[in-house]
Amino acid sequence: MNFVFSFDQFIEQLRKRLQQTLPGEDRQFLMAPLHRERMRDLPMQTLEPRKSAVLILLFPHENTVRTVLIERPVYDGVHSGQMAFPGGKFEPEDVDLVNTALRETFEEIGVMSDEVTVIGRLTDLYINPSNFLVSPYVGYMKRVPEFIPNPREVNKVITIDLDLLNDMSIRGTKTIAYSGGLKLKTPYYEVEGLTVWGATAMIISELNAVVEEAKLIS
Repeated sequence: MNFVFSFDQFIEQLRKRLQQTLPGEDRQFLMAPLHRERMRDLPMQTLEPRKSAVLILLFPHENTVRTVLIERPVYDGVHSGQMAFPGGKFEPEDVDLVNTALRETFEEIGVMSDEVTVIGRLTDLYINPSNFLVSPYVGYMKRVPEFIPNPREVNKVITIDLDLLNDMSIRGTKTIAYSGGLKLKTPYYEVEGLTVWGATAMIISELNAVVEEAKLIS
């Protein structure tokens, strides 16, 4: 990220932006699969989605701000092999969804919860195939994390410059085969040769908007 200011200043600007009205579904849906329904059009009271949370972890590296994505292992499930932010489902022992995001991040990639400062959240997103309502939290560390991926839950950990995520050259649309051999046409990001699509791409789309707007805050 081409900063004329420090990581600390950027984090403070981002914290302020996250306290304001979020771009929400309109921004998320720029990267939604083409069949995807908007959450406001779904009967949430009858779906009774399961609660979950992910962590968008930010940290400084060589004059950039980077975040973390994981590649899920291949397994018999709807999110097999997909790219994601670290996170998972709410458990009864979790105090709240912030705790869920931090606990799952530690379990999946070994980042200690007490080293992460959470500064806000993005818009909740409903994931149709697994009936999860995911809350994306934004947090930061002031150093490069030491990742210890759990091989049962993580096939690969990648870090990426936030500026690259907002680069139009990594975006496209294609037909993707996913769970059960089903196919759908969807926008995606191409990151280190890996395809980022679905809920993760939708979260990134809103994140990109918030980051760009945060840079303008004085």
